[in-house]
Amino acid sequence: MISPHLWGSFTWLYICIVAFTVGGLIVASERWHGSFTGDSDMSKPQASHSRPTPRVGGLAVLAGTLAGLLVLGPSNMTLTWLWPVLFIAAMPVFVAGLLEDITKDVGSGKRLMAAFLSAAIAWWLLGGVSRVGLGWADWILSFWPISLFFTMIAVGGCTHALNIVDGMNGLAGMIATLMAISLALVALQVQDIPIFLIAAALASATLGFLVWNFPFGRVFLGDGGAYFLGFMLAELAVQLVVRNPSVSPFYALAVLFYPVFETLFSIWRRRFKRGVPVDQPDALHLHQLVFRRLVRVTFSRDGRHAVPALCNAMASPYLWVLALIGLVPATIFWDNAWALCASLVVFVWVYIWLYSRLVSWRGPSWLLLPSLGRHSHRK
Repeated sequence: MISPHLWGSFTWLYICIVAFTVGGLIVASERWHGSFTGDSDMSKPQASHSRPTPRVGGLAVLAGTLAGLLVLGPSNMTLTWLWPVLFIAAMPVFVAGLLEDITKDVGSGKRLMAAFLSAAIAWWLLGGVSRVGLGWADWILSFWPISLFFTMIAVGGCTHALNIVDGMNGLAGMIATLMAISLALVALQVQDIPIFLIAAALASATLGFLVWNFPFGRVFLGDGGAYFLGFMLAELAVQLVVRNPSVSPFYALAVLFYPVFETLFSIWRRRFKRGVPVDQPDALHLHQLVFRRLVRVTFSRDGRHAVPALCNAMASPYLWVLALIGLVPATIFWDNAWALCASLVVFVWVYIWLYSRLVSWRGPSWLLLPSLGRHSHRK
């Protein structure tokens, strides 16, 4: 059983405070580093902010998680070696993302290669995907070169995927927090205390960062933060399945499914629907459509209503609810492959239904914000 002092102490609050403090220091010192760390290109297709903003918030998440695990580590022998290994493996992709945040000159291909490298290091040090719940596939994965290749694609792809949904204040941060909470709850149910502690530390640190990111967007998670969280969540999901045979391999997919499906859908949309390179940025992600056609449109029905500064943040809760459609069943039915597959089908149906409605300007009227809503144009 987990030690009682972990519940009765201020450990999780301490982690939040460390991340909050580092985030505050980034905001307070913006005048000195903003020219390097600021996201000042508001002309990008995917941009939705109105002022230059530091995009190195990943440092706050990293610092909070690190501080918490340094405190928690001595209480568990396995945790003492597990979290340093995960941090070592995460460094290539975190550094690549952080360099992009500062220099704006590290291409997506290089960052993806860094994600694959981090996944390969984790495979070498901890092991990787060895079963997917299908007999013939599990036999193929028993050969280490295939296991290595599949792990690199799966973990590296999931790492990159979280960065895809990092487009609104509080979106990627809260999605990562919900995923980490799901992993922690499942780990607790199977008594995998090291995984529980790492996932809970990630969630606490991200919440500390979110104070600065949501709703006002004073600092962004950035590529470094998104890649760090994406890698850690993907590896925790893999290790939870590897270390606990009772956890279905489909749980690892289900808990990460929102950013994964967003990425796959974007690749299909760009390559086959629009005929453009898959790495070409655009403004047609679901969260961007929600922002423009459910949130912003509410305040711009007539010229008398100015778009509020918090308009960006108002889009995020829509996507939090969407993510929970997959995360809640995954957390409950973590050992039931059929239920997990059913939840994935439901998520895909809801996602495609909502996307098709929004992209054709037929957004459901009941999803409009009530502040102005359907009645503003009648005045």
